[in-house]
Amino acid sequence: MLPHAPSSTPALLVLEDGRVFRGDSYGAGGETFGEAVFNTGMTGYQETLTDPSYHRQVVVMTAPHIGNTGVNDEDPESSRIWVAGYVVRDPARVPSNWRSRRTLDDELRDQGVVGISGIDTRALTRHLRERGAMRVGISSTETDSDALLARVRESAPMAGAELSGEVSTTDTYVVPAVGEKRFTVAALDLGIKTMTPARMAERGIEVHVLPATASLEEVLAVQPDGLFYSNGPGDPAATTGQVELLQGALGRGLPYFGICFGNQLFGRALGFGTYKLKYGHRGINQPVIDRTTGKVEVTAHNHGFAVDAPLDAPTQTPYGVATVSHVCLNDDVVEGLELRDADGVLKSFSVQYHPEAAAGPHDAAYLFDRFVELMEGGA
Repeated sequence: MLPHAPSSTPALLVLEDGRVFRGDSYGAGGETFGEAVFNTGMTGYQETLTDPSYHRQVVVMTAPHIGNTGVNDEDPESSRIWVAGYVVRDPARVPSNWRSRRTLDDELRDQGVVGISGIDTRALTRHLRERGAMRVGISSTETDSDALLARVRESAPMAGAELSGEVSTTDTYVVPAVGEKRFTVAALDLGIKTMTPARMAERGIEVHVLPATASLEEVLAVQPDGLFYSNGPGDPAATTGQVELLQGALGRGLPYFGICFGNQLFGRALGFGTYKLKYGHRGINQPVIDRTTGKVEVTAHNHGFAVDAPLDAPTQTPYGVATVSHVCLNDDVVEGLELRDADGVLKSFSVQYHPEAAAGPHDAAYLFDRFVELMEGGA
């Protein structure tokens, strides 16, 4: 069967500051609202769409041509598409890839994801860079931009939103170690991506994935060698239960590794604040320096909040000495934290980016090895 032709149904995009873009409906028809953010990746759109960290966000792709490789059954990072809406300039008419099973347009339509195509995504991205991420609405049923704008301004903002419970698993499940089991890790699912426990399993780790609502007692019942916090959506300042759980684990000396949202919650557990970035980091081409090794990594990011910690001074906490271990070379945003004891031995660490890196790059895969060394007591 031939793929659907791109829609000729008009669609409307309105930002909360009143900027209007008109294009064609893409994916499902209807109306949607969320926070407008842009992603600079030139590939990996399927992983982006299925990343739970994008829950309640309308993603603008800066790459102009999207959908070339269609949609397959191997690359999803979760069981569904999580974005609230999707914005592309030039959707592929026909996918060309040996793994493709259906078109991106069909997948968006089947999952009820409202999108828009045929607009100037470069102009939209420049607008978001200058004005900051903001609420947005997309509609193929509303033609009055003022009416849509009113509904955009009534929609919920991202600041203050506690969303991990909306994307987390409801039941604990286990990802078995590949080959000989070496360690057991309790992983709190705040919006975990499929590739993350897979990367740990490759290193002989049996991963027990727990709901975001898990208690410290439930974590300890796993008898873990380490604790892991995943990526996830929402405002870290609106989260309290997971911060208290982490403080209890750190107080017991349990080795900890966190990524993305897990980095922000680690920061809050150590006593640092968090803040909302103007437009965030989203894409697979962000340069970060690892101060531990001096190496520069090209990394995958998806975050709109960051940790407010001193870049060049250690901080004494109830759990040890905390320092900033990784820094973004574009804007000096904190990209990682380390916690060491009085003798300088690493006890826990986190990074703001995605070392599992599907669809790439893979510069940061060593962090999973660092976690293994930490549990071995040799980091």
